[in-house]
Amino acid sequence: MSMLKLLGLKELIESISKERNLPRLAVQSAIREALLKGYERYRRAQNLDRKQFDEDYFDNFEVELDIEDEGFRVVSTKTIVEEVVNSDHQIALKDVIKEVEEFGDDAAQLVGQEVVVDVTPDKKEFGRMAAMQTKQVLSQKLRDQQRQLIQEEFQDLEGTVLQTRVLRFERQSVIMAVTSGFGQPEVEAELPKREQLPNDNYRIGANFRVYLKKVSKGQQRGPQLLVSRADAGLVVYLFANEVPEIEDEVVRIVAVAREANPPSSYVGPRTKIAVDTLDRDVDPVGACIGARGSRIQVVVNELRGEKIDVIRWSPDPATYIANALSPARVDDVRLMDPETRQTHVLVAEDQLSLAIGKEGQNVRLAARLTGWKIDIKDKAKYDFEGEDAKFSDVRAQHAAELDELEELEELERLEQQKLQLDQLEDDDREFNSEEFETELDEDEAEEEFESENQSIY
Repeated sequence: MSMLKLLGLKELIESISKERNLPRLAVQSAIREALLKGYERYRRAQNLDRKQFDEDYFDNFEVELDIEDEGFRVVSTKTIVEEVVNSDHQIALKDVIKEVEEFGDDAAQLVGQEVVVDVTPDKKEFGRMAAMQTKQVLSQKLRDQQRQLIQEEFQDLEGTVLQTRVLRFERQSVIMAVTSGFGQPEVEAELPKREQLPNDNYRIGANFRVYLKKVSKGQQRGPQLLVSRADAGLVVYLFANEVPEIEDEVVRIVAVAREANPPSSYVGPRTKIAVDTLDRDVDPVGACIGARGSRIQVVVNELRGEKIDVIRWSPDPATYIANALSPARVDDVRLMDPETRQTHVLVAEDQLSLAIGKEGQNVRLAARLTGWKIDIKDKAKYDFEGEDAKFSDVRAQHAAELDELEELEELERLEQQKLQLDQLEDDDREFNSEEFETELDEDEAEEEFESENQSIY
């Protein structure tokens, strides 16, 4: 078999493998695919008859690499036939017999079998155009291989925190370097504008801890890793990292509500976190804050001064809502409609602004944390009877709407049953009609038989 030389093939495979952090077999596979694409390009350019090539036309062609001799061959799997119609997929029996003369009279049994034929083109014929195509395809295949490895490596790390370093800026996004493993090359990750913190100073070379939000699939350009500094998962990780009781599952984080990018520049980032414990001897809030605030201060520093409220979770909704509105003092929590989860929280006049928060941030986060719609009311001006009557009317209207809906569903169900019964009756009538016709046919046959018997006698 002929072979085209690729000087430096062994060194090329080694260098690409180290540079792109790819296994040698993956690099060899990419080189074979690239050379095959180059051969296809060469064949299409040499197509003087303007024959149409289907997408799978070259599926029977392969490239064989010879690493030791630093070269490659193009081979084709062809079917042995008596008369050749397509020379790319078929080979004449007489040509095979010349190569394998020992078959003698039994050579005809080779028809229909397959043989591998060397179709390596001459180096001059292969041409510069095919070589350029090979180079382009190789680059693309190597990128695809690298993306696949990144996806496999980081897929299980979604939802975890990674250490990153700022590389550069693209539009409003920050491109960061993530170390994929010990001694391995860095992988690029994107931190979009919406996932950044307003107090962060993203300068080149700065180190940050980020939350791996998503590993992108497919062949899109740019980084495959989408990271965040604004996700609530980062807060959970930081507390679990600083509070041994959380890591030991003595204290658990029940819920987190975070507003890392407030709608107004006059309001800073803020987080509310609800914690609980089953151990009566452990104060979950105190465990998260630490002695003189030492533990929570580490988290605040990592988040560049973000305000964090740690509150105690409670199975009682009223107690939980009152705790969630910390640092405001709550006088009373009225669960006006548990079904729609609406509540009125009564506070003193001097606590109104504190309960609501700057531009409504405190009550907004408390509502997200608890899952209740919270209305802050001045206790001194609150009309108990009027509010009760209003919600009684609302509940009555809601109950009437539910009854009407149930009636409509019942009517629809009855109508469906009636249609099913009508269908069954139609099927029964059709069956009885067929049975009646069968009986008539049997009676007519019996009468005909009797008349024939009478005529015989």
